[in-house]
Amino acid sequence: MLRKQIGFAWKILPSWVRLKIIRVTQQKFTVSAAAVITNGEGKVLLLNHVLRPLSGWGLPGGFLTAGEQPEEAIRREIREETGLELDNVRMFRVRALGSHVEMLFRADTAGEARVLSNEILDLGWFKIDELPKDLPKSQKNVIKQLLG
Repeated sequence: MLRKQIGFAWKILPSWVRLKIIRVTQQKFTVSAAAVITNGEGKVLLLNHVLRPLSGWGLPGGFLTAGEQPEEAIRREIREETGLELDNVRMFRVRALGSHVEMLFRADTAGEARVLSNEILDLGWFKIDELPKDLPKSQKNVIKQLLG
């Protein structure tokens, strides 16, 4: 009986009140999108990011904004950071890492990349067997899974 009363009360609450209750009672998490991007030569784009701990080199990507779709987010991040437009974008994997959700994509591009963001120190196109030595092992594995 109590469950039915709670259910009834929940259903008649204004949606904004239900949302506030959900936001207060549920765990918070972040969501990001990253991509393995290749050029016409089959080389992989990596960015040397200011904010990455230990090694700055890694796959390009960033956080989603509220209401943004994952594919829109990866396209926006790449455009903002490198000026590149992506082709043939496809989802590779979604995984939870603690309180973070990571969405990984695979994409191609034919444009000329350049550093456009203060968050990026440098960028480079790398052959799969010439990836930076300090690139995180998890990212090397993702690249090799997709391209190896």
